[in-house]
Amino acid sequence: MSWVEAAILGVIQGLTEFLPISSSAHLRLAGEFLPSGTDPGAAFTAITQIGTEAAVLLYFPAGSPRTTS
Repeated sequence: MSWVEAAILGVIQGLTEFLPISSSAHLRLAGEFLPSGTDPGAAFTAITQIGTEAAVLLYFPAGSPRTTS
């Protein structure tokens, strides 16, 4: 998988994580349409989900008035 493919899948993960449908399935389907034509795999999916959670925690720190009210 190239850096460009990883970036595309990362954007897809970020955009679909908060929808009430599976962002993991989006990654799997999108992987089939990329030039490599393969499923990105469980490890890649897990890392992108951890990245999404880290971004949320950085954007909404614990105890922030925006998250506690």
